[in-house]
Amino acid sequence: MTLTGRRPAPPTALKDVMATPHVARLLAGTLLGRLPNGMAPAALVLLVTHSGGSVAFGGTLSALYILASALSQPVKGRLLDRHGQTRVSGPAALINAASLLTLAFVSARTQPALATALVALAGTCTPPLEAGLRALWSSVLPDPGQRRVALAADTGSQGLLFVVGPMLAAFLASQYGTGAALAATAATGLTGSLTVLTSAPSRHWRAPARNPASRSTLANPALLRLLLALPGIGAATGAVTVWAVAMAEQHATDMLTGLIPGAYAAGSLLGGLLYGRRPWPGNTTTHLLAGTAAFTVAWLPLLTLPGPGPAIALVLLPGLFLPVVITSAFLTADRLAPAGNLTETCAWMILALGVGTASGTALGGALATHPLPAAALPLAGAAAALTVLSTTRRHRAPTTTR
Repeated sequence: MTLTGRRPAPPTALKDVMATPHVARLLAGTLLGRLPNGMAPAALVLLVTHSGGSVAFGGTLSALYILASALSQPVKGRLLDRHGQTRVSGPAALINAASLLTLAFVSARTQPALATALVALAGTCTPPLEAGLRALWSSVLPDPGQRRVALAADTGSQGLLFVVGPMLAAFLASQYGTGAALAATAATGLTGSLTVLTSAPSRHWRAPARNPASRSTLANPALLRLLLALPGIGAATGAVTVWAVAMAEQHATDMLTGLIPGAYAAGSLLGGLLYGRRPWPGNTTTHLLAGTAAFTVAWLPLLTLPGPGPAIALVLLPGLFLPVVITSAFLTADRLAPAGNLTETCAWMILALGVGTASGTALGGALATHPLPAAALPLAGAAAALTVLSTTRRHRAPTTTR
């Protein structure tokens, strides 16, 4: 016992947090279970084109999978809050895997309606592992400082899913066929889901009782403002992916398609490790605003229309600040979400980011032939998010990070 009679705060070093029971398993299982989010869209495009179908139809199926997964998040989050993780994510993971496996035996060119229905079903039933993990942290890591470290590590590593996933799907399809790529996608998602769902925290987790008098997520002005800001962050991420494709075509260097998003993901991973490495002054509101401002400023160098080498180096900068923004946003939601509604709130945030990413991708494609507007689009998305967040009023007794 200390001289003041207070128990010392739990250690917040990453290695200590990872050594806490269940943390490593939950992080690893969730990342593995979400790897199909990066594998499936690529595998679907390859499934169509390898059977003689058009790239346009393959892209449509890929977009359908992503949108079905994103749009169903709030419903799945509410079901998690009401019925627990095992009874919701378990069946969802099984249906998702079965749908992807069935697609391996369907000709998308000759059976387009069946393929479309299976893709919609698979996307809708992607298990809500990310929202579920956000809800678990308060029971696994009661200390806010430790939750910040775990969230930063999780957020920082997410970008790798969308770099490793497509590369893995493409490799499997080229070596063993598209059926093998889809089978591996299904197996990976199911294995990761079972790793999480069979853990004690997931099996025993129950949301607090909902207060009938409490407002819903969308009726809370602060949470609604946060939800309106997150699409700008997602748009910046979606836009830089398409900008990488445009850069590859402009400079006749196909590798830039993977190298630029890879550098952005590497910056995010490094930023997550740095943000979780030590306590930072201020509260979550301060971190959210400062992180978003830095994220916005970090996109400015792209307006110089850099060449391939500098472009790879420059996208590391916004990647560094992305985990600060996302981690602070979810910690803010943790504080503001109505009782018994945390998972649904997190699901709405995931949906907001997904809609922003899809919008940024679409706008990036429309501007791809215009170098300066295409390079400015990530900046515009980040600036829009900063503008919305800057109107946020401070709440009483803000949570401090330790």
